Amino acid sequence: MKKIIYALILPLVVVGGLVFANREIKNEASKKSTSKPLSAAERKAALKKWEATPAGIKYKKWEASPEGKKVFASAAKIRKHISAFTNIEAVVTSLSLPPGSRLGFGVMVRINGDDYILSFGPEKSDKNFLNFDNEFEQLHSLKVNDKIIIRSHNVSHAPKYSYPIVSGDYVERDGKIIYKRAPRKGGC
Repeated sequence: MKKIIYALILPLVVVGGLVFANREIKNEASKKSTSKPLSAAERKAALKKWEATPAGIKYKKWEASPEGKKVFASAAKIRKHISAFTNIEAVVTSLSLPPGSRLGFGVMVRINGDDYILSFGPEKSDKNFLNFDNEFEQLHSLKVNDKIIIRSHNVSHAPKYSYPIVSGDYVERDGKIIYKRAPRKGGC
């Protein structure tokens, strides 16, 4: 009888110990991840420090160059639409991104005479061949010179690219929605 009781209590003690240890690890991780946001002065100091690095110097040179100014001017032209999340008319100019780009899936578009990278992010490679749910499936049907309506929440730039980068959140062709970014899970 004693052996049976010990055999039942021992796993209970082991499981209880593991649960307690796991709770302590989670508490430590949550304490580490909650850092206070930087103040304006701290952000300014961090920016000054970064600008003194080789990457910061290279970025400042690009920003002042004619190519950098052109990218910033193009981004400024659509900034009003981006902040209001309103429709932007675009024409597809290329079905591939510039060589060496690491933006994932995207196309090149022309908006009001300026070229932009319309980026959708990395394509998920699904190892299960029975699952045909590819979020970019309808985007692959785009052709050069297709007229589309896009909406975006973000336009960015990088010295590596000669074009502003528009994040594709919504794409419509011929009055039909062909892409709509799924809302992010677990927060804003």
